[in-house]
Amino acid sequence: MHYSSDGTQYHIGLKEGDIGDFVILPGDPKRCEKIAAYFDEPKLIADRREFVTYTGFLNGTKVSVTSTGIGGPSASIALEELVKVGGKKFIRVGTCGGMQPDVKSGDLVIATGAIRMEGTSKEYAPIEFPAVADYEIVTALKNSAEKLNIPHHIGVVQCKDAFYGQHNPELMPVNYELENKWQAWLKMGCLASEMESAALFIAGSFLKVKVGSIFLVVANQEREKLGLENHVVHDTDCAIKTAIEAIKSMLI
Repeated sequence: MHYSSDGTQYHIGLKEGDIGDFVILPGDPKRCEKIAAYFDEPKLIADRREFVTYTGFLNGTKVSVTSTGIGGPSASIALEELVKVGGKKFIRVGTCGGMQPDVKSGDLVIATGAIRMEGTSKEYAPIEFPAVADYEIVTALKNSAEKLNIPHHIGVVQCKDAFYGQHNPELMPVNYELENKWQAWLKMGCLASEMESAALFIAGSFLKVKVGSIFLVVANQEREKLGLENHVVHDTDCAIKTAIEAIKSMLI
């Protein structure tokens, strides 16, 4: 097993007692400090590779934030090791690209499930097993977005491993697969594209923990194709606030 004699996990640098039951999972390590600012008494606990962790309190309950880096492999590693040191409920807070015309820049997307067009989840479960979010967390995120009056969408997202396969599929040797499947996802009503939720949902099912996801829509390439307004938004604060409120509601 890859941990030290005191139980410190090999990749994330954490041991039992370092984190709370609730853990927020951004991709970007630089986003951790921004999220931790919403905690009471936040403290930097570990900073190793792409995995940065702060722990603090919400309503008197210990909570944490740990970055996962980009993509399913590092996200699943973080989840595996966080569960080993006591994590039980996880909310991914990230960014996505909108796909349906009504999913606009600056909106939020709450995932109910994820298309497993990536590799990590296949090393956990057969492709027939669905990648679904935890119902309690989805409901809490929905209620929080409504309470904060933030435009949001709830439904299925697509997960991939190659960022540029989405944005420049015509350049890829497998363009025939990428473009045909993208059209299928659009016809099926897929809301957005991102990179981590399928791995997190599937690994969470295996590990028997609760996982949900919420994303800021950075932009929407389908709106751009249609000649619709498509400005780029990078401020994730609305997604962070929604996740914080959701956790508070589940602590009651």
